[in-house]
Amino acid sequence: MPTLIRQDGFDIRMYFDDHDPPHVHVFKAGGQAKIAIDASPSLILVQGMNSKEAKAALRVVTQHQTHLLEKWEEYHG
Repeated sequence: MPTLIRQDGFDIRMYFDDHDPPHVHVFKAGGQAKIAIDASPSLILVQGMNSKEAKAALRVVTQHQTHLLEKWEEYHG
């Protein structure tokens, strides 16, 4: 699972053998958020992050949505 982006303390990663819908895993300080990256990025799952951190993770993913979708297509066809 490569780290695609590091920003504001978040590590954004994608599994090579993951499933639809297109999404990323965002890690910070022991917490994790799973965020859909399709038409409108949204939180799928949040564990160990407070709501402020989860919203910040969503903002970072939204900033990089195009790049992340390109990587999804590259890895998953």
